[in-house]
Amino acid sequence: MVTMADMNAAHRFRRRLLKAGHFLGLFFAMLVICLPGFWIVLSSLRPTVEIMAKPPVWIPTELSLDAYLAMFSGVGQGGIPVISYFTNSLIVSITSTAIALAIGMSGGYAFARFPFRGKGSWFLGLMLTRTVPGIALSLPLFFVYARLGLLDTHAGLILVYVALNVPFTIWLIDGFFRQVPKDLAEAAQIDGCTRWQAFWQVEFPLAGPGIASAGIFAFLTSWNEFALASNLTRSVNSKTLPVGLLDYTSEFTIDWRGMCALAVVMIVPALILTFIVQKHLVAGLTSGAVKG
Repeated sequence: MVTMADMNAAHRFRRRLLKAGHFLGLFFAMLVICLPGFWIVLSSLRPTVEIMAKPPVWIPTELSLDAYLAMFSGVGQGGIPVISYFTNSLIVSITSTAIALAIGMSGGYAFARFPFRGKGSWFLGLMLTRTVPGIALSLPLFFVYARLGLLDTHAGLILVYVALNVPFTIWLIDGFFRQVPKDLAEAAQIDGCTRWQAFWQVEFPLAGPGIASAGIFAFLTSWNEFALASNLTRSVNSKTLPVGLLDYTSEFTIDWRGMCALAVVMIVPALILTFIVQKHLVAGLTSGAVKG
């Protein structure tokens, strides 16, 4: 006869088994996701012979920082100006992200809070611009920028990345502002706040996770974009890090170790930014803010 204790024991066993399977599945998923990044880091430290070896060498025989030392000392293949590329990427990415967030907050708040004629059509039109791949715009933008004198400039890249990021930023921030109850802003205005003060002191902090998420996506889009940057930049004055990867290629050879080292340099700022703002990327924006 099966007792209640036996049933409880079997239930606990199934729960533990499911939990173990869940963690095992997450482990393998993270292993698959992180393996390419780990391989890039490892390849930047190992000899080039091992990078091209077949079958692949899983455990390197020698590790060194020669690729990083050569890259930052300017004596790498072709004397690649990594510092200049890094500075260009920072200028373009930070500026375009700041502008896209400013426009995105204004647009997202307007779509979430105010009724106006053609609201749905305007929103749909913005979203449809995301269906056009960036590479399809490279040739038209090249001719337009050549006439306007924006080729090989920071301003040209910033303008392009703002245009790419604004639709998604508006869509994302609009969704978060819709989760913030209007009652909070109205209560603040009743207590003496202006509409502007109610926005900055009440609604803006509650929509912080959405704005942080939009900022991360906008920054990473600008930081990692290659197709448009490779067509719209020509010199050290405006080339970004993704375009700088091509400097490690020549007619007959490719400096794989140097390219992997530069890829690691590209990954680090994105990881740092994500780590800094991760505390803002939580759910439950207004949990407990308004009593039901």
